[in-house]
Amino acid sequence: MKPRNTADLLQKLTKQTEANLAAGQEFLAIESSILLQRPRPDAWNALECLAHLNHYGDYYLPEIKKQIRETKYKQATETFTSSWLGNKFAAGMKPGEQTKKITTFKSADPRNHDKDFNYDTVREFIRQQEEMLSLLEQAARVNLTRTKTGISISNLIKLRLGDSLRVVIYHNWRHVTQAQRACV
Repeated sequence: MKPRNTADLLQKLTKQTEANLAAGQEFLAIESSILLQRPRPDAWNALECLAHLNHYGDYYLPEIKKQIRETKYKQATETFTSSWLGNKFAAGMKPGEQTKKITTFKSADPRNHDKDFNYDTVREFIRQQEEMLSLLEQAARVNLTRTKTGISISNLIKLRLGDSLRVVIYHNWRHVTQAQRACV
């Protein structure tokens, strides 16, 4: 893959995380009945979208934090080079005109959890976005290419830290957009 400027990448990811955070804060001003409405019978409501993101955040935020803290590669580099697999995962998460539907693992589908989602779900999403902003600041001080993180779906695969940040933030962006559409 072609190297990209590390500072530019982190700036773009920070900007997107700030947008995700702002959207989360806007959800607090929306009536709970609207947050619970489904755009279609088989679709997630806004709170389920955020609960899904919180589920993944519960894995990725501690994993990213741990790898930043424990990496041997404490020297930041000017460029980050994505791996083929990391780039494929990140591109698949990024929302846009070509967004493809992805089947969610049963364990990550909020409809399979016996839990009432409410404003606490939104507040946890906001907390996780604030934590991600802190992790992005910390990530600027390590090598994003050589530092590796685990992924939630298999302990056999490791992604480069830069790719993991892209995947998580694009995934958040994707489902925040979905949650916003559910409220219309």
